[in-house]
Amino acid sequence: MKKYDVIIAGGGLTGCAAAIAASRNDCKVLIIEQSGALGGAANTCLINPFMPNSTKIKKENGETEKLELSKGIFAEICERLKNAGAMKGPVFHEEYLKLILDDMAQEAGIDVLFHSVLCEAEVENELIKNITVITKSGKISFEALQFIDCTGDADLAVMSGCPYHLGREKDSLCQPMTLCFRVANVDEEEFFTPECNERRQEIYKRWKEEGKTSNPRENILLFRTMIDGVVHFNTTRIVKRNPVDPFDVSWAEREARKQMFDIFRMLKEELPSFENAEIISSASWIGARESRMIDGEYVLTGKELIECARFDDAIAAGNYDIDIHNPEGSGTSHYYFPDGQYYTIPYRSLIPKKINNLLVAGRCISSDHEAQASYRIMPIVCCLGEAAGAGASVAVNDNCTPKNADIGKIQKILLDNGAFIG
Repeated sequence: MKKYDVIIAGGGLTGCAAAIAASRNDCKVLIIEQSGALGGAANTCLINPFMPNSTKIKKENGETEKLELSKGIFAEICERLKNAGAMKGPVFHEEYLKLILDDMAQEAGIDVLFHSVLCEAEVENELIKNITVITKSGKISFEALQFIDCTGDADLAVMSGCPYHLGREKDSLCQPMTLCFRVANVDEEEFFTPECNERRQEIYKRWKEEGKTSNPRENILLFRTMIDGVVHFNTTRIVKRNPVDPFDVSWAEREARKQMFDIFRMLKEELPSFENAEIISSASWIGARESRMIDGEYVLTGKELIECARFDDAIAAGNYDIDIHNPEGSGTSHYYFPDGQYYTIPYRSLIPKKINNLLVAGRCISSDHEAQASYRIMPIVCCLGEAAGAGASVAVNDNCTPKNADIGKIQKILLDNGAFIG
């Protein structure tokens, strides 16, 4: 059985940042990823662009400047994308992202295992002894001193017996799932005019009233891409389904595809700028905004985010709006943070209960439904991954549990790598 210092389950931005941080601090690291590339939801779910996580602060001379809250390894990734000509504003090219993450993992000396699905965790005395993945060659088991769950759904934590909750507190409903898709041959010059923007929302409202689509979303959400004439749609909506129930997800994938073609036919029939358009791709997996969240050492709340809480054990910062897509149907609620304001996230929210050699990073850390609606975006979860990697490396190097790891050392590692923690 192959042994590592740190094993990361999940090779998204969270897992990549965790692996890089741990490897840079003298740990032998393995990433286990169920798809065939690093990048997670950016690739499998076509999640794009990077949502904003910055604020404006006043300088002593009275001028304002932009303060980026997601730095460190996330900033390194963005810089490489820009240098490759693969990022324009917050929009990025997924194929370049895959290659860049491959390069960063190789440079850090990280082992990567693709097409491997986590299936078992052996636990003894509140420690994960080993994990098993299933591959085309059968089952393979690995040992490690420390583990980091970056699956997005807390798969390893739940498999190991950690307590958790699902979705919002009153009924366990999660934010809607969405299947993103891309359309080519769009006349962007006309399509993105204010007049056409207004027109397509009117058309969508009419089609909904006439029962021509089952999509409960209140409007059409779309973005430009890196490629001229290609438009990215993030507008299908599946509600009242459990993102970690395989039957619900299977139904959601089929229903979302129907919604995709409804939107496509609607715009093609009604808008001249769309008459030559063709669907070129949909995400290979439907995207989940929310699912399981661990019950950790500290439960971060939406109220604390609004109050812009500062924690002594802060390891990341954010101010993306509390963006809640209605789990029951139409509507999206927002709470926008004022300029100059941001919250921090405590290291304790990455520490699950009952397992002493596990950290959890990404959208499934210990929090409530409202807090998760803000920190779930890719820039912030990447920073959470970096913090988990730093925490695991301190635990390995100091021969202690992540819970007892020196937070001062963890924060110094983050700051030395350019992270912002408030």
